[in-house]
Amino acid sequence: MKNIYLVGFMGTGKTTVGKFLAERIKKKFVEMDEEIEKKEGKKIVDIFKEKGEPYFRKLEKELLKELAKQSDLVVSCGGGLICDEENLEILKKSGLVINLLASPETIYERTRHSLDRPLLNVSKPLDRIKELLKKRRPFYRQAHYSIKTDTITADEVVEKIIKILKKYYPDGC
Repeated sequence: MKNIYLVGFMGTGKTTVGKFLAERIKKKFVEMDEEIEKKEGKKIVDIFKEKGEPYFRKLEKELLKELAKQSDLVVSCGGGLICDEENLEILKKSGLVINLLASPETIYERTRHSLDRPLLNVSKPLDRIKELLKKRRPFYRQAHYSIKTDTITADEVVEKIIKILKKYYPDGC
């Protein structure tokens, strides 16, 4: 089976849904930010602070290329990963891309207590969320499928993904 890539803005449920989905379909789960933190030996927020966003995006691209050579993975991608044309092409060629969506207000509520969100460490995080969503929307729209996560549980999102997978893999995942 090709990889399943969960994309979307931070706070849309990619990691939670990814863990549940991988468990349900008995596949390995990979959280890209966690993998980068392990390799670098520091938190994403510190990578941004010390080496900048371009350096982080380079690490993301390198990791994506490694993951794309594998199969049977459920991958939670960083929120901005898909905004690079080469990354988008890699995602689409090596897997099924599922975009998780939520309103700016829901995202704000889900992320407002976290200090590990370097792009939201600003004076008006809700405005920043809206700005980034507007910029990223054309990329997120290129996913194979999109699921709104505002008013449903992670388990319900997983059920929707499993229905999608049954269309792609009628003989089972």
